[in-house]
Amino acid sequence: MSRKPIQSHRELQVYQLAFDAAMRIFELTKEFPNEVKYSLVDQIRRSSRSVCANTAESWRKRRYEAAFVSKLNDAEAEAAETQAWIEFSVKCGYLGKDIGQELGQTYDHIIGKLVNMIPNPSPWLIR
Repeated sequence: MSRKPIQSHRELQVYQLAFDAAMRIFELTKEFPNEVKYSLVDQIRRSSRSVCANTAESWRKRRYEAAFVSKLNDAEAEAAETQAWIEFSVKCGYLGKDIGQELGQTYDHIIGKLVNMIPNPSPWLIR
């Protein structure tokens, strides 16, 4: 049974996971206090969205292996940054420990998918 080739970044499992996680972070941070709106909230929302944006950009750059891998590396770095902001959110009491752990594991999964794509970009590249 052959699989239909992926036509869009939106079909990538890693993009879908990252998008869902970013939307969950957006909803959860609506409850954060106003005093952290321009520091913590803006940063965690930006980094979580950036995972998606860099993954989408990598997809459009897949004609060039180095550019593709570079954007995947950027997505991985943004995912790790998001994990750091999640930790701060838990430590400051803005997120419950269980939710923080669940989000952290989601980003571990996202990072794992990106890390697996980076050394083996061939299946994704345009020939």
